[in-house]
Amino acid sequence: MVSIAEVEAHPRDFLDGSQAAHLTPVDRYLAEQQELTAVERFAQAHAAAELPLQARYYSSLLPAAPPGPGEQYAFEVDLDACSGCKACVVACNSLNGLDESETWRDVGLISGGSDQQPFQQHVTAACHHCLDPACLNVCPVRAYEKDEITGIVRHLDDQCIGCQYCVLACPYDVPKYNSQRGIVRKCDMCSNRLGIGEAPACVQSCPNSAIRITTVAREAAAEDCELGAFLPGAPDPRQTQPTTHYKTNRVFPRNALPADYYSVQPEHAHGPLVAMLVLTQLSVGAFAVEFAGQLLWPGAGLDATQGLQAGAALFLGLVALGASTLHLGRPHLAFRVVLGLKSSWLSREIVAFGAFALFAAIYAASIWGTAGGLLGAWQETCGAAVVGTGLAGILCSIMIYHCTGRALWTGPSTATRFLLTTALLGLSAALLTIVAAVAVTAPNAGQHDVTAIVAFLWRGIAFVSLAKLAFEASLFRHLWTRQHTPLKRTALLMTRDLAGAAKWRFALGIAGGLLLPAIWLSGDRETGATLTLCAAQFGLLLAGELFERYLFFTAVVAPRMPGGLRT
Repeated sequence: MVSIAEVEAHPRDFLDGSQAAHLTPVDRYLAEQQELTAVERFAQAHAAAELPLQARYYSSLLPAAPPGPGEQYAFEVDLDACSGCKACVVACNSLNGLDESETWRDVGLISGGSDQQPFQQHVTAACHHCLDPACLNVCPVRAYEKDEITGIVRHLDDQCIGCQYCVLACPYDVPKYNSQRGIVRKCDMCSNRLGIGEAPACVQSCPNSAIRITTVAREAAAEDCELGAFLPGAPDPRQTQPTTHYKTNRVFPRNALPADYYSVQPEHAHGPLVAMLVLTQLSVGAFAVEFAGQLLWPGAGLDATQGLQAGAALFLGLVALGASTLHLGRPHLAFRVVLGLKSSWLSREIVAFGAFALFAAIYAASIWGTAGGLLGAWQETCGAAVVGTGLAGILCSIMIYHCTGRALWTGPSTATRFLLTTALLGLSAALLTIVAAVAVTAPNAGQHDVTAIVAFLWRGIAFVSLAKLAFEASLFRHLWTRQHTPLKRTALLMTRDLAGAAKWRFALGIAGGLLLPAIWLSGDRETGATLTLCAAQFGLLLAGELFERYLFFTAVVAPRMPGGLRT
């Protein structure tokens, strides 16, 4: 008789040997339970090891001790050892479970020298875990945190709403938007592995040990960034103070540049943002012109048009706010934007336009209500609040793009574009609603009461259109600069890849903003013809501004780390 203890002690002998015939079904089942699979045996062997199995290969690439006071972890890259094999890219993708097309580490190329002494250098780059990270500073929902001990900048996936502001703000193109998940993700230096003494994926995989983790003194790293030198063609380190250290025993030639330095490609169009910016500025401009008209021309026969103007402006403003949610990867979490009110211009923009929508609804209701009622007494104050909060929202929009540090989006340039759009579309909408209201309520007498105002608006449209088109056309002067500046690259894009959109933008602007005003001012001013011209100019100008804002996003040159050859 075989005992259970003998079966448990030597299961394979009873399963494979002659004694198997003497086993009962229960004994055989118990013996099978004692036999481990290959996966289970490997797991036990790995769990029994005191250190990761590959530790002997990368232990010298990790710091001997965690960061002390005033220090943090940082990547150190030995450029002389980097061969551009992209093993780090593959390992990062595999060990972090990224999607097939998702990368948190990239390999670029710097070239230069002469035909006799050519120079080429591969550069591997990931998040630089900056001392002053732009992604953290601009995030409206606090989806980033910088660890006080390690200095690692982590992205909190659960907190992210997918607004992509960090993608625009980071000068190194580090955060990557994942459209399937509706959030942004980025390198966190494999902090979970690093916390247990295991090297990040890129460090483990590099066959030449070109990547290592070091500790750096934050004060010294900040001083190094003040020199403004990082890598040839890389963004100015003074903006965010990156901590990655690139070392080499070679001297870069004076003409060393990224391999993609002269390659320019359109950026993402951000369609919902195009619609949101244009329509919010149209709405604010329409309210501003309507409110100014009531103050400047009281009793000029505009009372009948006031309700139509306010209603149209309110409707367009609400459409704009609705369009903005289409840009979010997780719009159901948009309520979190108030978390970043102290630091994020995007949070401030949303709050300002939210207040604008509230005051606009109250103001429109006061116009539609009974004259002299409770709301009517506060109408002027409410109108001022509408214009004030609307302009505050536009100011926040300007700062959102100014803070990215992109040449096309500087504060003065963006302010000129946005404010001129506000004035132009506000005048255009006011003209259309006034003429439409007069045509419906008083087609004969009404037009004589407001003819002077209509003529003023036509002239205002022509003047603002000329100023805006001249400002936009001034960008093309950079085509003749010798240096390949970001603004020259923008101008090149608008004459090459984006030439069709640029032609449509100027054609629509000239037709709606210059030709139609000239036709009206020199031709028949009958109400029906005037209404047709007003409707045409509004449609042409709105389409032209949508094209202008499309170019605003697609023609901008985004800073990034040196990239590879592009075809």
